[in-house]
Amino acid sequence: MLLSRRTLEEVLPALTLLPHPIRVVADVGDLASVVADVVVLVDAVTDLVGARATCRRVAIALPDLPVVAVVTEGGLAALTPEWRLADVVLQSAGPTEIDARLRLTAARRLAPDDDAASAPTAREPAAGGLVVDESGYTARVDGVPLDLTYKEFELLKHLTSSPGHVFTRAQILEDVWGYDYYGGTRTVDVHVRRLRAKLGPEHEGLIGTVRGVGYRYQNPARSTP
Repeated sequence: MLLSRRTLEEVLPALTLLPHPIRVVADVGDLASVVADVVVLVDAVTDLVGARATCRRVAIALPDLPVVAVVTEGGLAALTPEWRLADVVLQSAGPTEIDARLRLTAARRLAPDDDAASAPTAREPAAGGLVVDESGYTARVDGVPLDLTYKEFELLKHLTSSPGHVFTRAQILEDVWGYDYYGGTRTVDVHVRRLRAKLGPEHEGLIGTVRGVGYRYQNPARSTP
């Protein structure tokens, strides 16, 4: 379900390529009769202030419904725990990523408590307020969800698996992309830059560069060699 005064094509065009039944509503009151497996998408593309208020209203009125904000890349910096989001998705995301995010969000919502108890718990590295949920394929920093692609998440998970350990570019390429990937180690550098950008200025130092070698997950207070 999309909560917006605009059309689905305007808010999240790639979603129109998926078979998911989408109902567009303009007011939180229209959510009263939704079924259990609904994920609520909130249009936060053009009005971040209004979208934040809407997300909070949904969380208060219908606390069991997962809320996913649709934002532009520039809007990511405005997200805080006060939005009470289950996840975020970029307006420019492709259909495969959107489908994965919606399925995982709905699955977490419907998962029985005993399954949740037996599932792998979120792994929180010792520094930086970063939480990596391996089972849900999500990551948060200071409570704010990070909008990561599949490979960005895999890269972040790999680096945080051994804090302080230096991974060479070749090791990262083989472990994350596979030994048969022919894109070269430059793709590692590109994805690290994207990860740092999404972590933001306050947390980009979590991924340290070891010149001539590779990268490591580190305490941001530690100087980068």
